[in-house]
Amino acid sequence: MKKISEAVVRRLPIYLVVLNDLHKRDIQTVSSQDLGNKLDLNPAQIRKDLAYFGEFGRKGIGYDVSYLIEKIRQILKLDQPLSVGLVGAGNLGRALCNYNTYLKDNMKIMAVFDAHPSVVGTQINSLTVQAMDDLKEKVEELHIVIGIITVPAVEAQNVADRFVDAGVKAILNFAPTILRVPEHIRIHYADFTRELLSLAYYLEKNEEEDDEPAVD
Repeated sequence: MKKISEAVVRRLPIYLVVLNDLHKRDIQTVSSQDLGNKLDLNPAQIRKDLAYFGEFGRKGIGYDVSYLIEKIRQILKLDQPLSVGLVGAGNLGRALCNYNTYLKDNMKIMAVFDAHPSVVGTQINSLTVQAMDDLKEKVEELHIVIGIITVPAVEAQNVADRFVDAGVKAILNFAPTILRVPEHIRIHYADFTRELLSLAYYLEKNEEEDDEPAVD
């Protein structure tokens, strides 16, 4: 199978969000031009991205919205149950568990864990916070394949090791630190600090552009 770039895979969920919105408004077909306008992307890029996975559109007509939603969900494996486990029942962890209520896809947070005895046993919506000692058993019992880490940086590597030992296949890390995991484990980072710092660069760039003298 031809290797698909990470950039392409990361754009697919963005397409899915727009397509789901169109579906809710009972819009049955959409062109790559319309998608490009909504996403501020080149239509040719959208067509190229989708073409990696098959021929989904019809020339002069565009894409059938329902069909394309189904195909992207299959590509992203959202057409099958994907259980998620989360470690760290602090403010961020609780916020993610609360957001879990609104997810309609098959990917759900099925268990939440914490190392602090005062937190274990508390409720977050329908989830009961469980002890770290129960992590491996619950990962196996609930077929958890993705782990989310929302603990302080000093604790993150230990949590990652426990997830790997329990058998998860991928990790989403919110802790501001680089983790070491085996090559077969896919890891993504959600670093708020990095994103804020990069925004600062673009603010300065915009100010410099505004200060440039006008050219007659």
